[in-house]
Amino acid sequence: MDQVRAKKALGQHFLTDLNIARKICASLSGGTFEAPAAVLEVGCGMGVLTQFLLQRCDVVVYGAEIDAESVEYLHGHYPDFAPRLIEGDFLKMDLRGRFGSGVRVIGNFPYNISSQIFFKIIENRDLVPECVGMVQREVAVRIAEPPGSREYGILSVLLQAWYDIEYLFTVGEKVFNPPPKVKSAVVRLRRNGVRSLDCDEQLFVKVVKASFGQRRKMLRNSLRAVFGDFGAEHRFFPMRAEQLSVADFVELTQWVADNMPDGDIPRG
Repeated sequence: MDQVRAKKALGQHFLTDLNIARKICASLSGGTFEAPAAVLEVGCGMGVLTQFLLQRCDVVVYGAEIDAESVEYLHGHYPDFAPRLIEGDFLKMDLRGRFGSGVRVIGNFPYNISSQIFFKIIENRDLVPECVGMVQREVAVRIAEPPGSREYGILSVLLQAWYDIEYLFTVGEKVFNPPPKVKSAVVRLRRNGVRSLDCDEQLFVKVVKASFGQRRKMLRNSLRAVFGDFGAEHRFFPMRAEQLSVADFVELTQWVADNMPDGDIPRG
């Protein structure tokens, strides 16, 4: 019982359905037999997904696992994999130092840090061409939704700026131990062709966050709360944040940059 509580505290719900594990594994593209792609599994647990990844000849599998009990289990059951298993926190990992030539990411992501995992992927978008992750269903819906949806939000915009996102399939509660209280879903992110935005990218993040900070209000009011009064109007001001596409937010960011006095643009 204490071990189960510990897993819950880590946000971990271990997948027990082998067919779903195979399906998740097959959803990730790889390299070739001659040039296998590096793949990092985040949260290997007891190796339910790991075992199928290790069967592929087009990938070299690495793992990130923070739970000492799981690490010990994996060392005992997959000794050939053990040298590539990193005991530690994925969120603190130096991906560039370890995978300078790029790495695909996959995993049954702990619910309590799934959004943080996606933010880390955004930060390392030049290194991560693809990600397949199982997350809480509401998170999967949120990041895959187009503009105009109530679920569309900050993470939706920031991920869709750099990745094409597919909601692959829903996963029920009974295939986990311990069973979560919500449904899960698997999503796939594939790097799009955007290499840079036509605006200040740090300011873009600030504008997106400010816009959704009071998402029920018109953008005029949401932005004013962070940037102050511009003394001018933009055509998006009567709209709400959820109505704007990534391209719209790029346009709005450039307008904010052009209409703020030099040195007054918040960067934090």
